[in-house]
Amino acid sequence: MTTDGAMLGLAASARAWAKVNLTLHVTGQRSDGYHLLDSLVVRAGVGDVLSVTPSDQLGLSVDGVFAEAAPLDGRNLVVRAARLLDDGVGRGAQIQLTKQLPAAAGIGGGSADAAATLHLLGAHWGLPVPADVSELGADVPVCLQDHPQRMRGVGEVLTPAGPLPPCWLVLVNPNKSAATPDVFNQLETKLNPPMPDVLPVFDNVPAFAAWLGTQRNDLESAAMPIVPEIADCLGALQDALLARMSGSGATCFGLYESEYLANRAAARIGKAQPGWWVAAGPVLS
Repeated sequence: MTTDGAMLGLAASARAWAKVNLTLHVTGQRSDGYHLLDSLVVRAGVGDVLSVTPSDQLGLSVDGVFAEAAPLDGRNLVVRAARLLDDGVGRGAQIQLTKQLPAAAGIGGGSADAAATLHLLGAHWGLPVPADVSELGADVPVCLQDHPQRMRGVGEVLTPAGPLPPCWLVLVNPNKSAATPDVFNQLETKLNPPMPDVLPVFDNVPAFAAWLGTQRNDLESAAMPIVPEIADCLGALQDALLARMSGSGATCFGLYESEYLANRAAARIGKAQPGWWVAAGPVLS
């Protein structure tokens, strides 16, 4: 998340960057049903845009490619984040959300929007981000971070990861959504090994990709029966150093060593599959 011009009471804007799970190990399940994870999470330089202007009342308007998937009421995490921050006082602001990330896509679009809202309105209203944002969802804490994170527990245990070598991602979604509960229900084994206790330090992108190849996304095989096109997305990323599904899907990512290679792959895939959502962006660190 980055904020531009965030001054108390003035108009400001922020980017809500896509969250990408480079690894996602499902390591257990709590008695309340929540799954335990061990995941290396980065932000890609592709995202939604939020802006805020002064207003007597709290309001939300949405535009963008995926605007139809974004409700304007309390079902939207932007509204819920604003209400959490306001804490019943009744502060006003007009929020504009330009929705450029697909919904239910495994890249934390709604969670990134909520995190950006907390930062943006916090600056607008002169308030700190609440210490506990768990009611907004398990991915919101990691989306509040600007740097790569190792995410454990149900998403609340965060440890800075890196430094990572400069690299690029191509994100590909077949314009299909995968509901997270449905994907977890397909998971056969919920007690899997975590990542190593200490993550390596990587000198270059090929070494980083090679190590990532020894890790997993345990939800990938579980999501494929729900969205078979995931296999096609992975196949389209065959020239990447690594191709894998992010989160619970259906978005897949390809890891590339340079902006040129990533943009070339994105253009190739977009031309071959005009009905897919394809975007390229750097790993933000």
